[in-house]
Formats: sequence, C-alpha cells, structure tokens
Amino acid sequence: MGRPWEADAGTDFRRRIGKSPQELGVTTDNADCPDIWELGNGDIAVIGRDLTDSLGKNLPAGVSIGADERLVVIPRSMMIAAKPDIPNV
Repeated sequence: MGRPWEADAGTDFRRRIGKSPQELGVTTDNADCPDIWELGNGDIAVIGRDLTDSLGKNLPAGVSIGADERLVVIPRSMMIAAKPDIPNV
C-alpha cells in the first residue's frame, strides 16, 4: 500500500506565502534565504535550515521523520507574516 500523500516533483512555484525574507530582515541577500511558497498543485514548500540531525534526536512522542524527509526550521516572524495568506479551509 502506498503513502496517502506523495510530494509532486513535477509541480511549479505559484506564489510566495507571506513576506519575502528581505522584507522581514531575515536574510543577508545571499543564497541562504528562508521562504514559504505555495506550489502549483496547492502543496506548500518551505525553505529553511535543515536541523534534522540536531532537533530530530529530540522529537516528541508520536512524531517521526521519514528517510526521505527533513526537519526544516524557519524564523517565527516568517510564519506570522504568512498567516494572512493561509486559507482557513
């Protein structure tokens, strides 16, 4: 039996969710900017720091990271700025 959801590697980027890293002041304008994007198929892409190895050791009970998954961290200000762009349903 397959997974109930699979990421679609063939989709594209539709729109940024929230403010740009530059607007939030969470970047130095290098190629290491955190970001949140809605994809063409409606899924969400998060660009952030990979802390799978460090934070992944202390996951709460019932939480796991699959072999093809990574634990990504973004600034709190970025998620708060994205709230108005996230639908309620």
